[in-house]
Amino acid sequence: MTPAPPSAALLGLFARTRPTRDGAALLRSALHARRLVLLKALLVRVRRHRAELGDGVEERFEAAWHLLERAERRAPAAVRDLLDYPTTGGWLAAALTAPPGPELDARLAHFDALALTAALRAGCALDLTVATPHGTLSLTGLGRLLTGADRAAVRTEGHHARITPEGAGPDRAVLLPRDPGDLDDLDDLGDLGDLGDPRALNDPGDPGDPGDPGDPRDPDDPRGPGDPRVPLHPHPGRPADADPGRSPAAAPHWSPLLRLPGGAAVLDDLDPYRVPRGGIGTPPRTGVEAGPAGRAVWAERWRAALRLLDATDPGRAEEVRRLVRVLVPVAHADRGTGLFGATLRAAPGAVLATLPDGPREMAEVLVHETQHTKLAAVHELVPLYTAGPATVHKVGWRTDARPIAGVLQGAYAHLALTDLWRRAARSSGLPAPWRTRAGQQFERFHHQVGRALSVLLESDELTNTGREFARHMRQHHARLGATPRALR
Repeated sequence: MTPAPPSAALLGLFARTRPTRDGAALLRSALHARRLVLLKALLVRVRRHRAELGDGVEERFEAAWHLLERAERRAPAAVRDLLDYPTTGGWLAAALTAPPGPELDARLAHFDALALTAALRAGCALDLTVATPHGTLSLTGLGRLLTGADRAAVRTEGHHARITPEGAGPDRAVLLPRDPGDLDDLDDLGDLGDLGDPRALNDPGDPGDPGDPGDPRDPDDPRGPGDPRVPLHPHPGRPADADPGRSPAAAPHWSPLLRLPGGAAVLDDLDPYRVPRGGIGTPPRTGVEAGPAGRAVWAERWRAALRLLDATDPGRAEEVRRLVRVLVPVAHADRGTGLFGATLRAAPGAVLATLPDGPREMAEVLVHETQHTKLAAVHELVPLYTAGPATVHKVGWRTDARPIAGVLQGAYAHLALTDLWRRAARSSGLPAPWRTRAGQQFERFHHQVGRALSVLLESDELTNTGREFARHMRQHHARLGATPRALR
């Protein structure tokens, strides 16, 4: 069921970029409705192309579909949460656009793991076999199990699920808790034996609105490099574009995602669909595994950024906690390149970024990318612009001209940042370096946003709703007032 479009009053609140609980609830509802539509579209596609699928592919897909339905009947909230997870959207986008044949077959193989994750989260009793492409079982939103085999048997035993790689003896079985809340407490299960078109919403290369990273490696080979607990991965933090191989003799290893402090978000540097195949941006960025030391740094930057946002604008901090579900580390394209952040249209709620230098930069990336997620969802509910002619426009934060959609996205994100920077610059209770930076950034971008809003309001590519939306944006921009001096 598609949610009703936002009321005129709520649309005005969205346009002013200010956080609202009603707005966040509407966005979550819209996201879930779209995921259900895309999942049904994939089912239709599989049945339409059944003659072009490999041996057994349709049967495995149908079995996974029935397992997902079974899990949903048992625990609908848990399955909804899984379907709405950002990388589920990345996988759906890849599966819906893959050409029929081996490439589509490879994308569909991931559905085994997705349905298994749903069943584990729902607490279902299990006795089945799942595909583990490239010797890897990726449990969406939970972690990754390296199996060393292409299939694995899964059987629940009491409070655990026993996973045994195909052809392996009981000494190479792994036990995972049936309660997913316990999974992130397991650093390394090792050899337990008897224990039982996807595109970026922002624009590549923009230093204030950085582009969208990607991973040119086959996304169905989810084994990133660099987990020091796995001997096959000797290079922590290396871009995820290498095939580490597999060894049938190696014991399976479990790597959980890192839950970030102060909320429900996770650092996901493992999921095979966390970045799109082939990358986005010039040059394309790749996903990286952070490694234990790197994960600790990311967690501290996240903690410090939220602490800074709490002190500066509690509403923005709460919005970040509600809407950002995943941080995805990506590699710098070249040495010396600046901060890079992105939001994928197919995966709202995920912030893809290079490691920010400090909490100020992290806070800005989180606020910036959250606005892209919001605006994309609003446009899905009520179109703000048409495809129109290929007219492009100059904006202050880009060196290249942008289509009207890019102007609107950039203006919206930077309007939210100018609101944040104004609050920071005018508050005497914040650290002086943050107030100074905020004042300088406000001075840099306030005028640029005003110019972009003029472009939007003069464009005939906005819908009537889009033009009204831009008017509300301009009113909020005007209320921000004259440029505050940076406090030294």
